[in-house]
Formats: sequence, C-alpha cells, structure tokens
Amino acid sequence: MRRKSRRPTSPLPQRHGVDPAHLRLPIEGDWPTVRAYLVARLPAVGAERIDEALAGREIVGEHGPIAPEEPFLPGAHLWFYRDLPEEVHVPFELVVLHRDEHLVVVDKPHFLATTPRGRHVAETALSRLRHGLDLPALSPAHRLDRLTAGLAMFVVRPEDRGAYQTLFRDRRVRKEYRAVAGYDPALELPRTVRSHIVKERGVIAAREIDAPPNSESRIELLERRDRLAHYRLLPHSGRTHQLRLHMSGLGLPILGDPVYPEVLPEPAPDDFRRPLQLLASAVEFTDPLTGRERRFESRRSLAAWTDPRAWAAGPA
Repeated sequence: MRRKSRRPTSPLPQRHGVDPAHLRLPIEGDWPTVRAYLVARLPAVGAERIDEALAGREIVGEHGPIAPEEPFLPGAHLWFYRDLPEEVHVPFELVVLHRDEHLVVVDKPHFLATTPRGRHVAETALSRLRHGLDLPALSPAHRLDRLTAGLAMFVVRPEDRGAYQTLFRDRRVRKEYRAVAGYDPALELPRTVRSHIVKERGVIAAREIDAPPNSESRIELLERRDRLAHYRLLPHSGRTHQLRLHMSGLGLPILGDPVYPEVLPEPAPDDFRRPLQLLASAVEFTDPLTGRERRFESRRSLAAWTDPRAWAAGPA
C-alpha cells in the first residue's frame, strides 16, 4: 500500500494566531502557469487579487516566493495568508485557568468562538491563545458554542491531541452546565431527557425526530425565584445544541437563546446584550497521559441570575 506523503512544514509563520492557507497543485493538469491554476481554482479570490499577491511575493512555495510567470509544477505545495474578514472585537477577557505541558484550560466568555470558522477567524479563543501564549501548535480538545460561556480545553502538543479528543468522543469527560430559564411548577424535576437529534448542514437549528435516542441530558433544579430558575444540566452525550434543544422541548428555553424555540433575526455583530444564559461550569476526567483525576471549574456566573435587571437592560 502506498503511504500518503507528509505535508511539508509551512515556510510562513502564523499571523494573529491563524495558520496560512495551504494548497497543493494537482499531479495532472494543463495549466501553463501557477497563476493560471490559481485563477481557475480560486474564483472567489479573483484574478486581480491573485496578481497583486504574486507581485507582492505573498504566495510562497517550498523554495521561496512564486513568481507571476512561474510554470505550473504538478504536486507543488503553496502557502499564502487569507484575506481575513473584518471582525468585530469581542471585548471580554479569555481567562486561562490552567496551563501545563499538555493542556490549556480556559474560561471562555460569551460571544467568542472556540475555533476559526466562517466570519470568526482572528476573534476566536484558539487564535488568541496561540498568539498570546506563543503556542502555534495549540489545538482544541473539543468545541464549545460561540454563544456559550465557560470551560474549553486545548492541547499543547500535536502528539497528545488524539488522547484528549478521544476522551470527549468516548464520553469519558463528565460535564456540568448551568442555565437560567423560566420555571414551571407543573414540571417534575430532576428528570432525564432522551431524544434523537439531527443537525443538517446549513440549517441553524437542530431538531428532534421520532427515532431511537442518540442524546441524553439530566435536568436538575437548583434554585427558583418567582418565574425564573437556575438549573444544573448534565449532558451524557454531545450532540449539537443538545442542552438548548432539550430545555426548549420541556417548555423552558434558556434565556437569551436566539434559536430555540424559534430562530430570531441575527443581531448586529457588535450587539453583546443579553447573552445566552448557558455556562459550561465544570469538567472532570481521568487524564489519559498522567492517570491523574482532573476537575476544572468555571469562575463565571450567569448575569440573568446574579443581576437580572442589568442583564435585561444592557451589555453583558
């Protein structure tokens, strides 16, 4: 069996904690130049911007910048910096709770994406940590929704990534969340919710269908004040939007949720008012590399519970 060739190390460093784009030219093709291939391969970038990048020596190969008339070389590797989208700065601190040779554990604020995706690239936890901690090889152990605050784990060394990601895949991480939602005296709690959740690409909201369960969440009532309550949520699976969907299905949508029970118009990018009142409050697991029992706890609180008037009236 033919072994897959390893990608060469990029000659370009990260910029703002973001890796340069990598492109390998096809083995077969009749393009006369590298430029001709790039224009055909990257129509969204456009010929004018590609010409500008080539003239500015911004596109590099293994042996240096690519010239505007560089002949097409089958299988060659190219690197370049993407033109990043304009991003609104998320004005909340990303707090590092723990750092050692294997792990970085942070307390993520609401509105900050975990990893680059779509229009969120530099304004992400991963990019901030790579740049701020000088850890260019840092990678996520799992994902936490952009709108959810709380604990997120990152792996320092590439060779350790699989061990920690497998913990989450195999459900060997015990996760706790806190949420603020309405109170229903007729709803008996605690209870365990099981359902089959599907999430379609390009569709914002996940949904439940009539099929064998693939998700499970335990819902516990911690406190209540009139029509509001503070809940502990214990997911035993990790489906997209699982806790938000299960709470909404009980008639208790989490405060500040723009998707459940209905998708609301998207707010302006700089509107940080009334964040989703969901917090990843604790994680606990046996470290796969050291065998030690680990537990990390968020230091954040949910504003709708600690200061409901301020939460309802203005920024987080």
